[in-house]
Amino acid sequence: MTPADLSLTVLHAVRRAVGEGVLRAPARMPERVKVERPRPGGCGDWATNAALQLAREAGMEPLGVARVLRPRIAEADGIEHVEITGPGFLNITLADRGSGALVREVLDRRERYGHGDCLEGRSFHVRHPGDVRATVMAAAVRRLLAAQGAAVHDGGEPLTLRPVPVTYDVHALGTDAAQWALLRPAAHDRPLAPEGLLTQSEANGLFTVRYAHARAAALLRNAAQFDIAPAYEEDVDAPRLLAALGDHPAALEAAARHRAPDRVARHLEATADAFLAFQHTVLPFGDEKPSAAHRSRLALAEAAGTVLAGGLALLGISAPDYL
Repeated sequence: MTPADLSLTVLHAVRRAVGEGVLRAPARMPERVKVERPRPGGCGDWATNAALQLAREAGMEPLGVARVLRPRIAEADGIEHVEITGPGFLNITLADRGSGALVREVLDRRERYGHGDCLEGRSFHVRHPGDVRATVMAAAVRRLLAAQGAAVHDGGEPLTLRPVPVTYDVHALGTDAAQWALLRPAAHDRPLAPEGLLTQSEANGLFTVRYAHARAAALLRNAAQFDIAPAYEEDVDAPRLLAALGDHPAALEAAARHRAPDRVARHLEATADAFLAFQHTVLPFGDEKPSAAHRSRLALAEAAGTVLAGGLALLGISAPDYL
């Protein structure tokens, strides 16, 4: 369940409560409610402050609204349980849908996995000073906004970007390294120094991410020699990698909402690290016979490569199969 799906689930619970006469209808029903990862000390997979937002118009305390919404959200498909914390936050734990469903979703949606509609119906006009870094960041932000359903054109809501400018000639780095140098740090931080951006080492985040993608492609090529095709037939013990793939939609949504391509870059680094730690288990070793376990690990490797390629594309960076 994506954040957008969960937002609609919460709204459906609100409408049900209004229809049943246990909650006063707001003057204007919101099109979406905010759903985000729990803050430190929170619980569950996601949290929403919908009860706090609705309390005033409902003529109730936030805790009262939360108690009305809690059982109605908990009944929805894909919800394990819902807890009320603090003044009325609803903390939602999703049912474990299994790693197979996650891998199949990635492979079905390919590079569009993680794209959503959380900004559907909104339009933005991205403005910037025109220097090199601002121009590159504006292009990435436009792609992120569009990937979450927003329209981007001159007549939209003004959105001004003013990242710290770059002080050296990034063109000497080439397109991919230049994009990473300008987008990997947050907008309020200085761009990465050029030293090390063209080196093939673990210290170079760009190399690590692109290398991980190339390794995933190499595993698929090598698997064909063993006559192994990717097919997720049984659960794979790779919690770090599965968690990274599962977090990809949330990372893209957060990057779009906060106009922060650096969030995508950091998430890709975490995904690449998890994959590189997992990759050695994928293909048969020694006298091992190809099995369902190998086919499942290969499908997970393909999913990881797909996520890495999709994330790099949103940053305007290529993902070669050979590196």
